[in-house]
Amino acid sequence: MRYEGSCHCGKIEFEVEGELTSALDCNCSLCRRRGGLLAFVPRDKFTLKTPSENLSTYTFNTHTIQHRFCGTCGIAPFAEAKMPDGAEMACINVRCIPAVDLARLEIQLWDGQSH
Repeated sequence: MRYEGSCHCGKIEFEVEGELTSALDCNCSLCRRRGGLLAFVPRDKFTLKTPSENLSTYTFNTHTIQHRFCGTCGIAPFAEAKMPDGAEMACINVRCIPAVDLARLEIQLWDGQSH
């Protein structure tokens, strides 16, 4: 299935392909404050539809994940990283995809605070 998502103001728009039936609820210092629900897909299943110049980036801790957010509305719709095996991944905040029924997602808790 193909989903369309965006930040609140629309300066960041994207498409993601896959079955979004579950999401991760992470308690790391960033995710806990931001409140996103995360789904991971191979990077080639993610398409940014707006100019990359619209993206702001935040990194912390090991600086291996590029947390993308909108400098206008502040919403963080996705992140990008490489897995330990080198595979490029996109981490989608499913709350930024209106077509996803959040009540139907299987939510998995992740202890990012301890990792």
